[in-house]
Amino acid sequence: MPKRIAIVEDEAELASLIDYNLARHGYQTQILRGDKGTLEELERAKPDLIVLDVMLPDVDGFQLCREIRQSQALARTPVIFLTARGDEVDRVLGLEIGGDDYITKPFSPRELVARVKAHLRREQMDAEPAVTGIGPFRLDRTGRRVYVGERELTLTSTEFNLLEFFLTHPGRAYSRDQLLDAVWGQAHYVTPRTVDVHVRRLREQIEGQPESPRYLTTVRGFGYRFEDTD
Repeated sequence: MPKRIAIVEDEAELASLIDYNLARHGYQTQILRGDKGTLEELERAKPDLIVLDVMLPDVDGFQLCREIRQSQALARTPVIFLTARGDEVDRVLGLEIGGDDYITKPFSPRELVARVKAHLRREQMDAEPAVTGIGPFRLDRTGRRVYVGERELTLTSTEFNLLEFFLTHPGRAYSRDQLLDAVWGQAHYVTPRTVDVHVRRLREQIEGQPESPRYLTTVRGFGYRFEDTD
């Protein structure tokens, strides 16, 4: 079955360009204008990935992303922001509210397709064993779920990938650049600041006191280390 991509973009010419390039690579696409009923349309369609413009006619793309992350049907769906706003503060905000990637206009259609492929490839990756216990954490790779005790964490696709990496590589310190290579890959134009944003979001979910982390600790002047919970 072809992967389904929702394109939330009100500029008809740009939406058609994205649609054409994704369709020619075998994806099933759906274009939405980004009006007030977009969230409900997305929940009905249940796409495998969402390309989301920030500047929409009836709703702010950032706010729509927040609603996507609160939706039971869409909470884990990868979201790639598409916007003309390239300031770092906007990129960081997009990541903080649950976006998985951020592409600034103008962009190369080949770059967009490469990023879509990278995110969907990570969604499909299964590893053995499917369920692994690491201290109080339980990692379910097949279901792409992580539990702390009996509590399931609510993670975006990228947050899951990052936490999975930490859980399966405990005790070793990794620089931000190493984490970018391991989790985001070379197809993504992201900065070390991206790692900091996602680490902060993970700490809010897994730490009793995020400001004094027990598990996901900072290695000053270098990067981060996931403490061996055994």
